[in-house]
Amino acid sequence: MKQNVLEGDLLASNARVAIVVSRFNDLVTDRLLAGAVDTFRRHGVSDDKITVVKVPGSFEIPLPAKILAESGKFDAVVCLGAVIQGETSHHEYINHPMAAAIMQASISSGIPVTFGVLTCQSMEQALDRAGGKSGNKGIEASLAAIEMINLLPKLK
Repeated sequence: MKQNVLEGDLLASNARVAIVVSRFNDLVTDRLLAGAVDTFRRHGVSDDKITVVKVPGSFEIPLPAKILAESGKFDAVVCLGAVIQGETSHHEYINHPMAAAIMQASISSGIPVTFGVLTCQSMEQALDRAGGKSGNKGIEASLAAIEMINLLPKLK
């Protein structure tokens, strides 16, 4: 018996997307943003359909992501940031609530709000994930957004 498998493709020529990116740790987030924008372009999204919103830090990402997702102007929102553990427990107060709020923005709006926020133990790990030896999570978050844009209509 053949199964019915639904997947989204990776062409997004008519998509309108927003990217919310943290300015904090911009050595990392600028690379995530460059990867995300380049990925959208390579998959057919024109520059005039890409909106970039810069926020002070990763903690500030969820609110504009939710507003953008619920605005009706975008097909997906990509969230990019970098929370680096360092020597304090600051990251513990940021990571879990931020991730939950980003997920809730997607669920409440009904559009993809993807997670490209790095939660690393060191700057070295963050740079590895922002275009270094571990890839670029900005690219991955954009690809996930494109795939979900194309998958969701197939579920209705």
